[in-house]
Amino acid sequence: MTVRGRDQAEAALARAGFAVQPVELVAVLPALRTLLGGLRRGHVVAVDGMGALPLALLAGATAAGAWTAVVGLSEFGVLAAAGLGADLGRVVVVEEPGAQWAEVVAVLLTSVEVVLVRPPVQVGGQLSRRLVALARRHGTALVCVGDWEGAQTRLRVASSLWVGPEHGRGHLRGRRVKVEAYGRGAGARPRSAWLWLPGPDGTVSGADLEALETADRASAAGPAGPAGLEVAG
Repeated sequence: MTVRGRDQAEAALARAGFAVQPVELVAVLPALRTLLGGLRRGHVVAVDGMGALPLALLAGATAAGAWTAVVGLSEFGVLAAAGLGADLGRVVVVEEPGAQWAEVVAVLLTSVEVVLVRPPVQVGGQLSRRLVALARRHGTALVCVGDWEGAQTRLRVASSLWVGPEHGRGHLRGRRVKVEAYGRGAGARPRSAWLWLPGPDGTVSGADLEALETADRASAAGPAGPAGLEVAG
């Protein structure tokens, strides 16, 4: 069955109410599973910008034992990734690939399970097809910061709010975001989830109303968590 045919079949089963067993997925953090289920090998996930979201995808994969690579992100936050749960011993970082970034990505697609890349230009046409073909052949998930022509899944942060300071003074406790996922085939149905990214303990977790009530009770019972960024009035 072709990839497109498989996606169409999964979409039809989902509409009929049948659960589709994920096939060949690289693990994501539990809080992200309602959005993705996992990173499908051979597929492209486009994330609308750099920040905690692509780092969270990396964290889930490495925590599950996958080898990953980061290409072209000079501001890659090592400490931030570790705080989200990433196993840095399973991350290869190429900060400045220069004009050979496509060749670097091609090599890594044959060697690791997840490649996180920010291309210097929008990727499309023959180059996109060549890199995606490599990803499919070697079972690698490709995560792009920015746009990628033909990406099967797209993620974006639709709403973001840091919480914590009161009366203009105090420590930021966490960032509550609404993440939206949409795409093609089985991923065409838009999905969204409220997340702590990061939460008061620095990790990624659900931030729906029930989770917020739990966090508020924990805050009232004791210190609000690690001191992060201080905001002064």
